[in-house]
Amino acid sequence: MELRGRVVLITGASSGIGAATAKAIARRGGQVLLLARTQPALEAVAAEITVHGGTARVYPVDLTDLTMATQVARLIQTEVGTPDILINNAGAGRWLFVEETPPAEAVQMMAAPYFAAFFMTHAFLPAMRQRRRGQIINVTSIASYTVWPGATGYIAARWALRGFTEALRADLHGSGIEVTLVTAGKVRSPYWVHNPGAEERIPSLARWYPTLTPEQVAAAIVQGIERPRQEIVLPAAMRFSLLLYRLWPQPIRWLLRQTGWRQRL
Repeated sequence: MELRGRVVLITGASSGIGAATAKAIARRGGQVLLLARTQPALEAVAAEITVHGGTARVYPVDLTDLTMATQVARLIQTEVGTPDILINNAGAGRWLFVEETPPAEAVQMMAAPYFAAFFMTHAFLPAMRQRRRGQIINVTSIASYTVWPGATGYIAARWALRGFTEALRADLHGSGIEVTLVTAGKVRSPYWVHNPGAEERIPSLARWYPTLTPEQVAAAIVQGIERPRQEIVLPAAMRFSLLLYRLWPQPIRWLLRQTGWRQRL
């Protein structure tokens, strides 16, 4: 899909992958709608886009709240119309064992990414169906496919997002709407600062793969818009690992357990 003149809604757009993707799309002439909780951070991203000649609108919102998500979707429909492309990138969650996780936090981890993606898709899908074109991109981590110790709620929420993506793709077959899942390994982002202790729980097996920059993921997302694909996996070596996982899941699970975080009893 040609990006020039397209309206692209991006959640989790205040930093990291979301912000980098917004800037990359704006450079190609797309009009970006920036959604996240923190208004000053969104405005900083929008200011950088506009100073370079791009077009950006800011919508501060907590997308885990159904009422707020519904209201912002209605506002966007009124002010801009239905986005051509919806990028569900919002996500949160600490890496914790079950007994370390307050139940309320487990609910919040499921709310973003999964329910935030569901709410936005639910809001805009009818109009996308009516015009018979569009693209929905869900951004997730390698945790959508594999498991390791010490990140139970986080992993479960990512599996939910992948399941949603696969089911949505089946629903929309033949509709003219593309559905893409973007799966990334470790990305250099503020997530690790905001979730202290998570980085040390990454299985040592992951050291085989390079750490990605948000700009690298953004470039892959842009490419996936211009030449739509069902799935994008980064880095390239991760694609081979997922193939091995599909063919021989037990040895990979064993490696992840052996190289993963050990619970202190």
